[in-house]
Amino acid sequence: QVQLVESGGGLVQPGGSLRLSCAASGSIFSIHAVGWYRQAPGKQRELVAVMSGGTTNYADSVKGRFTISRDNAKNTVYLQMNSLKPEDTAVYYCNMDYTYYSGTYYTRSGSWGQGTQVTVSS
Repeated sequence: QVQLVESGGGLVQPGGSLRLSCAASGSIFSIHAVGWYRQAPGKQRELVAVMSGGTTNYADSVKGRFTISRDNAKNTVYLQMNSLKPEDTAVYYCNMDYTYYSGTYYTRSGSWGQGTQVTVSS
């Protein structure tokens, strides 16, 4: 199977920046879509940004401030977050839709990262 490991979260002041990383390990054959989600306390998990087939989409609340990107050679997805606001405070999760090779079969599957805390506060 494939595991996703996130990093880059932390405490930042309003207006600051952070870059989240999500590295995939395992025998990935191809990646179909990658996305970042977040969940604030007491709220449902929401989509922040998604990249599929070269197309990217963002939640209205982060458009113009956040950028999703990927490094195919490293099987790593990034979320660059600029002009952070207190309302961006949440646990951020990456998600990946991929095909992996088990040694016998090619199988399409998906995985979630463990989550990384982002806190925007002065």
